[in-house]
Amino acid sequence: MDTLTRLEQTIAQRRQADPSQSYVASLHAKGLPQIARKLGEEGVEAAVAALSGSSEELVGEAADILFHLLVTLNARDIPFAAVLAELDRRDGVSGIAEKASRSQ
Repeated sequence: MDTLTRLEQTIAQRRQADPSQSYVASLHAKGLPQIARKLGEEGVEAAVAALSGSSEELVGEAADILFHLLVTLNARDIPFAAVLAELDRRDGVSGIAEKASRSQ
């Protein structure tokens, strides 16, 4: 089992935990808007680290994005496998062509 699959399972388990004992449960208790806000914050922090931070800082922020993305997907009951399937679907397709197909 890979790291992201294990993390996805841990997030699913912790969603039901006591919010005073689990960060994941505390995010879920605050609702999807708070979860989405945290995902956005982490994205901004990663962008800043990409421009002015150390490699280690960017790696840490990238990990935070992946974690909060998995929490967000869990909140919407979307399995990470759906994201991987979408990436597989896009494999070999030009990014320009793929983006153009979404705007139609």
